Amino acid sequence: MSLIGGIRPPIAILSVLLLSLAGITALTLGKAENVLIPKAVLTSQQHFAEDGAVALRASLDESVTDLTRTALLFSEGKPVSADAVLDKTSSVYQKWSGTAVIEIKSGKLLAARGETVPLTVIDRTKLSGEDGLAPRLVRLRNGQTRLLALALLSWEGRPQQLLIASSNLKVPGVRLGAGRAIGVVDSTGAILSSDGALDAEGAQHQLKTFATAAAKKARQNPLSAKEPGSGGYAGVSGALTGGATGDRRTVGGYASLAAAQPGDSTVATGLGLSVVTQVGVTERTSRLARPAFGLAAAGALLAIGGLAIALLLGTVQRPLIRLFLESRRLTRGDLARPVTVPRFGEAARIGRALERLRRQLSEEDHPDHAAPAARGGRRLGTRALVAVCAALLLTWSVPLTLLLNRPDSSVHIPAQVVSDQEARTATISDRVRRALNEGHADLSAVAALIGGRTSAHDMTAVLERTIEEHPRYESVYVLGTDGEVLARAGHKPHHATGERPSDQSLEVSGHGGKKPVIRATAPLQGQAGAAVVGEFDIDFVNALLRRPGLGELRVVDAKGQVIAGNSGYRAFQKMPGHLTPLVDGKAIRAEVQRGDEVRVEAVAPMLGGGAAKTLDWSVVSWQPASRLDIPAYTLQNRTVLVGMLGLTAAAACLGWLHIVVVRPLRALADQAEALADGDRRTVLFPRHHDEVGAVVRSLELIRQQLQGQQRGRDGARSLAGRN
Repeated sequence: MSLIGGIRPPIAILSVLLLSLAGITALTLGKAENVLIPKAVLTSQQHFAEDGAVALRASLDESVTDLTRTALLFSEGKPVSADAVLDKTSSVYQKWSGTAVIEIKSGKLLAARGETVPLTVIDRTKLSGEDGLAPRLVRLRNGQTRLLALALLSWEGRPQQLLIASSNLKVPGVRLGAGRAIGVVDSTGAILSSDGALDAEGAQHQLKTFATAAAKKARQNPLSAKEPGSGGYAGVSGALTGGATGDRRTVGGYASLAAAQPGDSTVATGLGLSVVTQVGVTERTSRLARPAFGLAAAGALLAIGGLAIALLLGTVQRPLIRLFLESRRLTRGDLARPVTVPRFGEAARIGRALERLRRQLSEEDHPDHAAPAARGGRRLGTRALVAVCAALLLTWSVPLTLLLNRPDSSVHIPAQVVSDQEARTATISDRVRRALNEGHADLSAVAALIGGRTSAHDMTAVLERTIEEHPRYESVYVLGTDGEVLARAGHKPHHATGERPSDQSLEVSGHGGKKPVIRATAPLQGQAGAAVVGEFDIDFVNALLRRPGLGELRVVDAKGQVIAGNSGYRAFQKMPGHLTPLVDGKAIRAEVQRGDEVRVEAVAPMLGGGAAKTLDWSVVSWQPASRLDIPAYTLQNRTVLVGMLGLTAAAACLGWLHIVVVRPLRALADQAEALADGDRRTVLFPRHHDEVGAVVRSLELIRQQLQGQQRGRDGARSLAGRN
């Protein structure tokens, strides 16, 4: 018999699968497991730390890039004093805690602004090497740590100067909320900066413990640190669980600084820094499974599966094997006993045909005078029996897949998850605001340094360098007082001919088009009425919103029109109606929306200063509670999984049975009846080496025997006619 064919393998494998599934059901749905902290809370802490790491990495890289580009633009222009360099730089950027300019050869301090920059840590003899101008971390006397960024100022005929800027390592724009703390950790586990709720007893010690664990985990390779196929954050990240006091337990998250794309590296990622967070959550016992339900479901599967297997054995397998044995007996010449005819379906038709063939072989019925027998047993065939078995298994699988263990609108959503949705949405909102402000500041720096240039070639060179260093822009161009484009770089601008420069720092146009046009304008110094204009790439804004664990995010304007999003949207479409009351509040908040679908929603207006303040935008986020890894939905997912496994097992095994047994058996029944009716010309070939194929081979041997008998009778008639 064939190894994968025949009647036995599909039924046997179905039995094993159903028995295994019953065990899985009992263990998965019946094993009581009390959950104190839902996994959704821990995952949220991981994402919170990732948000902080993304914000810190972007801030540090932006600081270094801006300082280098500013020094280059100054160096390409006319020589200016060190005080003028710092004054112009400080008027455009307010990101550095301290700046200074020194003469490299003598070490003389030429100018300084802000806090004192630690100049003694800079070795002026090694600035020309490959890593001479690389940013470096410096520990101050007060214990704080600063990042020093260096850039050269070079003019012909003047001694080389060094522009230095120091930045603190506080994570920018992260909304901590009540009870949360955040810290920046180096590769040794030392906390370089911290912020948030650290006054409580043991909070500092717990943060140090988390920092040590985070630094150790950050040394792993990001690929090996993740579960296969998990994707997500490009660096090393995870959740941490600390000690408990009463019903409060400290949990946290960590994330190493990583580039936006896996495998890439930036200045910030080379510093070996990580971000670690901690927050206290209330432990609440949640039962993940109900033992009685799991045991009842497993018992029901054993009963229903046993009935289905018994039906297949009694009405399909045993009759087919009996036909196989009966057909073999006839081919051996044992014609004394009548054929045992099964009761149902195609097996009964084949059995009746074999009995007629036995009588013809034993010449009890003369084939020349025998009329075709009436065919019966078609109403309940093997296909119907298999369908009955499928219906039995569906009565167990379908309710689990579609109906049972479904949380209602009163499902408990952990308060920390709602708080994190609010805080992370506010962080994303601040990140968008800072990105727009940085973009406008870059244009202001370009406008300040390009003002003295009148050549279109010189202006274009500066614009091309700007758009190459800052992919946030789709196009950058210089507008004259009459609205004429004097120089441009990047894509063709969305600028109407003759349209004068706007007096708004940031504005949105493109209404009615395929995408919004976010335009930043900076007056060109030295040329009244002219300006440098940059059009933001909307994909850059969309990319700022793509953070896991927040669901759908949209940037909406004061009229509730969508400007950007992390998934498919239409430009200037109205935001979903269920978010309108939330956005109208004009405050950072989150809530659980209960109805046909339970959702966690949050809104965060763009608060703070800068050019983006005039836009009056908000970031809204929402996600179905069913996406959260909390006990109620975990139980639902497990129940659906068990039901799907049952459907898969039934479809696979019964489909296999239908292909290798039921369809060939129906064809065999027609062939057997045709042979019994007198068709001696059609040669019968077995398609498979199984029970059905064996019966076909036996019928072919019977056909040959009947042909021999027919030739013998014809020969006898011919001889009798001559005599």
